[in-house]
Amino acid sequence: MSESARLRLVMISGVSGSGKSIALRALEDAGYNCIDNLPLALLDQTVHLLSDSGVTQVALSIDARGGTSLQALPGYLQKLKAEGTDLRVIFLDARDQTLVRRFAETRRRHPLAGGDRTIEECLSEERQLLAPVAEYGHHVDTSELTPMRLRDWIKDLIELETDIRTLVLESFGYRAGVPLDADLVFDARCLPNPFYEPSLRPLTGLDAPVAGFLDQEPRAAALVGEIASFLKRWLPEYARDNRNYFTVAIGCTGGRHRSVYLVEKLAGAIRSAVKDSSGDCIQGTRFSSNLNVLVRHREIPGT
Repeated sequence: MSESARLRLVMISGVSGSGKSIALRALEDAGYNCIDNLPLALLDQTVHLLSDSGVTQVALSIDARGGTSLQALPGYLQKLKAEGTDLRVIFLDARDQTLVRRFAETRRRHPLAGGDRTIEECLSEERQLLAPVAEYGHHVDTSELTPMRLRDWIKDLIELETDIRTLVLESFGYRAGVPLDADLVFDARCLPNPFYEPSLRPLTGLDAPVAGFLDQEPRAAALVGEIASFLKRWLPEYARDNRNYFTVAIGCTGGRHRSVYLVEKLAGAIRSAVKDSSGDCIQGTRFSSNLNVLVRHREIPGT
């Protein structure tokens, strides 16, 4: 496949009810040719036919309906990458209680339902079938995402250039659970909580008064610096595992003050380091000049 004809292929997978249809529609709106539930045996042939016909952007949905044939998926994906395909795999997931609620609200039948099996049992089997895909893809936890926010997240991910390593910094509240898509988790609950200041309680870490409150806490600056140093040292090692995306989650009790503040400060520090760096990471001494930083605040709507 020549460089001029290089095909951009986005593969959407994940558990039933996690938002695959929403993600596929978002890609369709972005100009991708979309195919839902493509049989794995037709993957290689379909990709080549589309590429030969001049199509440059394709999105495919492959999920548990493919059954045990999914075991062969990593081999197909490695072959496509070796041929020059710009390949991205996005795996959507959500907590079981969220998925059960969604099935109850939509009254849809789980694809693996049969006999007296519960939704939880179907989800457990589905995750086993999808294990080869989950291992390969970038995880997105949709448990707390509205359809609109999921569409925005997907568009942010696929609009990036292919050679950019993407670092997602996500704040969250422990009350709602740790994000399923987190590769690393840091706990901000050791810092003073602005929630207990009446004037700061209705605000968030995006507001100047909360930021000013935490700016006065030396431990906050120390925590930002140590997380940044850890990532500077270890991101190159994670990149060796063929990862295009890496998610760092920072949590506090409610996910609206301390974790939001830390994510914003960390993003600023890393972006400055990236801007000042030249070349790729060398023995973990600097951030890659190709690193792109995305910020997400799970508990703050619209961010």
